[in-house]
Amino acid sequence: MRYPKNLQKGGIIGFVAPSFGCATEPYKSAFLNAQKKFKEMGYQCQLGPNCYASEGIGISNTPEKCGKELTEGYVSGENDCLISCGGGEMMCEILEHVDFEAIRKAPAKWYLGYSDNTNFTYLLTTLCDTASIYGPCAGDFGMEPWHPSVKDSFGVLTGEVRTVRNYDGWERIDGGLKTEEDPLQPYHITEPFMLKKYPDQDADFSGRLLGGCLDCLVNLKGTEFDKTVEFVEKYKEDGIIWFLEACELNVFSIRRAVWQLDHAGWFKYTKGFLIGRPMLFDQPMMGLDQYRAVTDILGKYQVPIIMDVDLGHLHPAMPIITGSLGRVQVRDNSISICMECR
Repeated sequence: MRYPKNLQKGGIIGFVAPSFGCATEPYKSAFLNAQKKFKEMGYQCQLGPNCYASEGIGISNTPEKCGKELTEGYVSGENDCLISCGGGEMMCEILEHVDFEAIRKAPAKWYLGYSDNTNFTYLLTTLCDTASIYGPCAGDFGMEPWHPSVKDSFGVLTGEVRTVRNYDGWERIDGGLKTEEDPLQPYHITEPFMLKKYPDQDADFSGRLLGGCLDCLVNLKGTEFDKTVEFVEKYKEDGIIWFLEACELNVFSIRRAVWQLDHAGWFKYTKGFLIGRPMLFDQPMMGLDQYRAVTDILGKYQVPIIMDVDLGHLHPAMPIITGSLGRVQVRDNSISICMECR
């Protein structure tokens, strides 16, 4: 596994928009404030050509231009890390225009993003054997003040943070205060943090951290970009800790997706599962809830399944170094993840 150098003080933070850009409010103002904050902290900023674009369908620009921007931004020696401008809908379409061979040969650098960015954070690890960071996109760094999860994410970039822990509470998808008129609002925390454990007991397990947004992962399965089985086979001695979260999937879609990945052989050598709160939280259908949607399929592995973890679209989220060797400790209603870059 290749690990990038940590971002140094005075370093150059590159921004790219392989999914949505920051073309509209409140994202544009939040992004501008993020750049201002980074510069005040002593860093430089480099913007890719699509950061403010809105020419594409579900992404910032055409797939060709987005793939070109991502490749050139990654292999460039003119920035020290990359942060994605945002998530979106159709980042999968840029993949055939990304030069993964050039990226594999280039010096490793941190790439930070989540949601639709799974299309790169996951493939950077499984195709290029290079660690990435599943965490907030650029606009979240514009909030005032930074939530501890945002501080943790920047700490992962700089190397100051290698252990993350759950936060005190979370924000419902319809409960955020960020608006076009007030774009710098922090997360509006109203719900208490509450883990679900299957089996219902404390746990301590280790393995390579791998995963992302389930909506994207199930879409990648079976394509020419899917080298998951080969990856888990390579790291079978370490085992895999899967972290998964869902955006637009309802409980039946989640169950179908988990079933599909299971039958594709992705979960071989699994040491445990970390399941984030789904964006469609607490929306059961026809007797199926978000918990049985997962546990009925994955329970056969007889490994810990930890659910409603701080991951994904219902903020806050712990940043995860995809590809790192993780140790997860669950005690009562708390979880910590220690990530070793080896």
